[in-house]
Amino acid sequence: MILQNTPVLLSIFQPEHMLVIFLAVVLLFGGKKIPELMRGIGTGIREFKDAKDNVKNELEEGMKEKDKDEEIKQLRQQLQQQQLVQQQKEMQQLPK
Repeated sequence: MILQNTPVLLSIFQPEHMLVIFLAVVLLFGGKKIPELMRGIGTGIREFKDAKDNVKNELEEGMKEKDKDEEIKQLRQQLQQQQLVQQQKEMQQLPK
């Protein structure tokens, strides 16, 4: 029999298979350990999301600081140009 483009991975997660997996988990860990296991998994997922958000926020703040530094640099250049223009005007106004 030839498999015709059926994803093998999806065939693993049929309802009957999931029931067998669930029963195996109950037998291995027992009814009392499962809630603790789920709490541990939930805590791990929450910590992962928090860490991901922290990294994202730090990267965004770094980009904002970089943009601010570039803006300050441009403002300084504009100020220097204005000072040069002002000095040139003053030099032209001096009596000869």
